[in-house]
Amino acid sequence: MSLIAAVRSDASSDVLTSLQAVCDSQGLGDLSAHLGDLADLVTWDMAALEKGIQGLSVGESLVHKSAHHLLEIAGKRLRPMCVVLASRLGGGLDERTREFGVAVELVHCATLLHDDVVDAGDRRRGVPAARTLYGNAASIFAGDWLLVDALRRVRAAEMPDVLVRLLDIIDEMIFAEAIQLENRGRVDARLRTYMQVVEGKTAALFRWAMFAGARAGGLDAEACKALEQYGLHLGVAFQLIDDHLDYAGDGSTIGKSPFTDLREGKMTHPVIVALQRDPALGSVLEDLVLSPVDEVPEAAKSQLLSALRHTGALESTRELAIRKAEDACSALGGLPDGRAREALITVARATVHRES
Repeated sequence: MSLIAAVRSDASSDVLTSLQAVCDSQGLGDLSAHLGDLADLVTWDMAALEKGIQGLSVGESLVHKSAHHLLEIAGKRLRPMCVVLASRLGGGLDERTREFGVAVELVHCATLLHDDVVDAGDRRRGVPAARTLYGNAASIFAGDWLLVDALRRVRAAEMPDVLVRLLDIIDEMIFAEAIQLENRGRVDARLRTYMQVVEGKTAALFRWAMFAGARAGGLDAEACKALEQYGLHLGVAFQLIDDHLDYAGDGSTIGKSPFTDLREGKMTHPVIVALQRDPALGSVLEDLVLSPVDEVPEAAKSQLLSALRHTGALESTRELAIRKAEDACSALGGLPDGRAREALITVARATVHRES
């Protein structure tokens, strides 16, 4: 294991500690305490999953280097955590749960490697993107390799419905990417299109994480359906906060520069809301979208930030994220009480308070 991997092997607990600090600073003591309980609950399970992720075969090829570059700058590992918590509502962690948790992170990382090539992204998680170090082709092939490895892991678990569901989810993700690609660079204020992309590109994989964990834990069809609904709402809330942070967050904390999404030609929720409430913003957005990445007009940036404030668009995005997080919690209503259910509620509510 490399030095970076060793330092980041406790990535999930790092994220939970960071969220606790944010909650403490905002006077959310109860939520902070629940996060502490969540950390105690998942520490060993997440360590087992992290060992599986970092145990992916290592080689000297550009493909191996590109894949491991991303895996070693560990993200939040939120999707694997969802697998673990869903399984704990039933039988708990076993080899199948572990493999599903590893698989969902590999699929997620595969999409990030591909996204950075499509978007010509230079940074990922605060460091240079793999494509800038090893090239676009290596990043594409690395993403393909991770995806194949994930599918093999799910197939080896010998739960055909989980594999079929993952294939369906990947199909949804590709379709959502296609919608986003078709609308790239358009100044478009349709929230319906935005939600199609978010539900397919981001929320779909959260849905699968919950379904896979539930099946590994031996839960019945009704519980699986409820947990998929939780994953849907959690994924949308997660993306809404990402959109919010693109304009309200600290670039050094969120791991990317402000205006990244708009420079990539993507209309996100706060921008759409601001445009709906102030149609005159359209010409400003066209200047921003059509300008070369390194020549974005400062005046247009200032006008957009001003519009996001005076239209209340950023607040609306955050409010919707909070509602979606509560929808996720409500989806758990029919499931038995216990630490795992409370932990899932904590994950949903803490998601809207993150700063990266």
